[in-house]
Amino acid sequence: MSADPPQATADGARRVAVAFCPSPPLLLPEVAGRAAADTAELRQACADAVAGALACRPGAAVVVGAAEPGVRYGAGDAGTLRTFGVDVDVPFCGPAASGGRRLPLPHTVGAWLLDRAGWTGRRLGVAPDELDRVLGELPGPVAVVAMGDGSARRTLKAPGHLDPAAAPFDAGVATALRDGDASALAALDADEGERLLAAGVPTWRAVGRMVADRPVAATLRYDDAPFGVGYLVADWAVG
Repeated sequence: MSADPPQATADGARRVAVAFCPSPPLLLPEVAGRAAADTAELRQACADAVAGALACRPGAAVVVGAAEPGVRYGAGDAGTLRTFGVDVDVPFCGPAASGGRRLPLPHTVGAWLLDRAGWTGRRLGVAPDELDRVLGELPGPVAVVAMGDGSARRTLKAPGHLDPAAAPFDAGVATALRDGDASALAALDADEGERLLAAGVPTWRAVGRMVADRPVAATLRYDDAPFGVGYLVADWAVG
């Protein structure tokens, strides 16, 4: 039997793994319908990234994405995809409660990805501003599922229409994810990200700050814009 991975690195730092995934509702076959085949490659890349992050055998999985600042999601909370035309609800952790909060879309898709990966351990959902704080409260290895899209201005038919700066911006993020460059993520231009409708920027910046100055083994699994929105998938093992 193989030994469990160590809970900390040689220098005593907490062991962290990160899966970077986008959060389009079309990622779920129930929403995509007949177009599910068009998202199969993206869905598999996300599954592989989440599996890569969970390979550290974490004590908890933290889903981070755009949400109300300071709010934490957990047991009893649930998301819904009814606004996208399908009768699908996604509990975040355990069964939904009548008084539970409504999950934002990133946390709904993140919970679905963890369900699909078979993760039954502890879960927490946070906004980017809470990431450092919640990680400081959790013992042992942690898997972070960082949910966020690239620019929604990649093509003429994109939600925000075409902006020539969109593709270079997303390419810079892809390079940082491929190279495990936490400093580059932390330094992303928040104003430019907002202008380009790149919803993942606050999350990417938070992850970059979280693992700054630590070695990263990185795998970039997907980089495309099939619906005019940049979708980037990667996983990092932080040394």
